[in-house]
Amino acid sequence: MDKSRMVPVPSNAIMPERDIDKTPILETHHLGIDFGGLTAVDELSLTVGKTEIAGLIGPNGAGKTTVFNLLTNVYQPTRGTIMLDGKSTAKKTTAQVNRMGIARTFQNIRLFNNMTVLDNIKVGLHNSINQPLGASITRLFGYRTSEKKSREEALQLLSFFGMENMANMQAGSLPYGAQRRLEIARALATHPGIILLDEPAAGMNPSETAELMENIRRIRDEFQIAVMLIEHDMSLVMNICEGICVLDHGKVIAKGSPEEIKANPAVIEAYLGKKKEAN
Repeated sequence: MDKSRMVPVPSNAIMPERDIDKTPILETHHLGIDFGGLTAVDELSLTVGKTEIAGLIGPNGAGKTTVFNLLTNVYQPTRGTIMLDGKSTAKKTTAQVNRMGIARTFQNIRLFNNMTVLDNIKVGLHNSINQPLGASITRLFGYRTSEKKSREEALQLLSFFGMENMANMQAGSLPYGAQRRLEIARALATHPGIILLDEPAAGMNPSETAELMENIRRIRDEFQIAVMLIEHDMSLVMNICEGICVLDHGKVIAKGSPEEIKANPAVIEAYLGKKKEAN
């Protein structure tokens, strides 16, 4: 049986068959946000399975990054609900939502450029370091043990991306593709249940994009988490995503498998524009 097959669930959504007996990692219900008199996102309802690779696509200005900002509580929604692993994120801070299990990368890479690659990862590991301030000041045994564990885990994450030899380099000195991998590794260091990737293939050449696709699959398989990505590279989206949600002017115009999305007239019109009628 093909456990990657998308199947319907009672909430009028679809998810991979392998996730059907698990609580969705992410659900939104009638989510929306207004900026002044402008509705940026309206009536967004989506479901992402526990180990799903999901896509959020749409033309420029469709509201995709705004959705990511809502999911991570950078913006507080005007209406609707967000459930992360069955728990509401309402009134939580961005840091609290991160600790609940959601991490992200950004359209424009955001690294601590003057810090080492290793220290960038260790910043992401702060959620799992529970030593009190006094211990960090006095360098007690518990703190040293925690620091050793943090370093080992950071090196393991770098090794996952083939970057262990870059550990002591300044993050800002890395090639573009390596900076992208580092940002994903730092997000993974927070131990998320779902990672949001905002245009991860932007600026990449074909070989780097192919490597990214492989890494996304490996992240899902080895960490057993969900991945949701915004991406304009339709070849990448159609080859890697299991479920796809399409936005246009802040509204969902289609949801389904890659095959369903490619054949959907509303999606074709949103991307290509309505064909002119013959004279």
